[in-house]
Amino acid sequence: MGMLQGKRALITGGTTGLGLAVAGRFLAEGARVVITGRDPGLGGRAEQALGPGARFTAADAADPEAVAASVRAAASHLGGLDVLVNNAGVGVTARLVDTPLADYDRVMNVNVRGYLLYAQSAYPHLARQRGCMIHIASDAGIWGEQATGLYSVTKAAVVMLGKMLALDGGPDGVRSNVLCPGDIWPGMRHMAPPGEHDRAESGDDWPVPPIGRVGQAGDVAAAAVFYASDQADFITGTTLLVDGGMTAGYLQRERGA
Repeated sequence: MGMLQGKRALITGGTTGLGLAVAGRFLAEGARVVITGRDPGLGGRAEQALGPGARFTAADAADPEAVAASVRAAASHLGGLDVLVNNAGVGVTARLVDTPLADYDRVMNVNVRGYLLYAQSAYPHLARQRGCMIHIASDAGIWGEQATGLYSVTKAAVVMLGKMLALDGGPDGVRSNVLCPGDIWPGMRHMAPPGEHDRAESGDDWPVPPIGRVGQAGDVAAAAVFYASDQADFITGTTLLVDGGMTAGYLQRERGA
């Protein structure tokens, strides 16, 4: 029996990258899942790849009505909700001082406002089951990355959002935790500058963390399974770095290593 046997999960941004990996791992552990995304074509292919137990529903995380509708659809299809995984996200490559306000609004609306919208819409369902929320942030929200300044700001906001939702959810038994991935392959395509998407997705030229390898989407999915499981029943308001030690500090390597 899997760690998530019988659990029902809604995973936003679940058609590619980290979200798709989390959905696949949840299914392997016995959960049933609904994934969301803006692109019906990607959603259909993801649903087919995931197989039985998965359902796609189209939704834009920045649209309050679409968010509410997707939560209702997921709860209806699954017969309730035990887990919300907030994962939908976008980014822009620019210094914060150079970021146009249009980009600011777009990224904040998806990465922060969208997470809150999903948390608010899913909360009544989760409270009935004493369920949990998992919010995917980034190590950029812990130590900041100048080249993706706005993205770093939004992910720092997600870390605090997760804590505040843990305070709100405590009396109802609703847990809220945050995962902060480092550089993960696949899954970083949306952060690449124009013309460099393929290179970003390959992991070429990425800095290697102290653990000695670039992170895999499965590393994040495994952490999400733990947070969603009954083994984490007394864990809420926490932030878990899944970055191979990248944020621990500078690692001095010998020349040629």
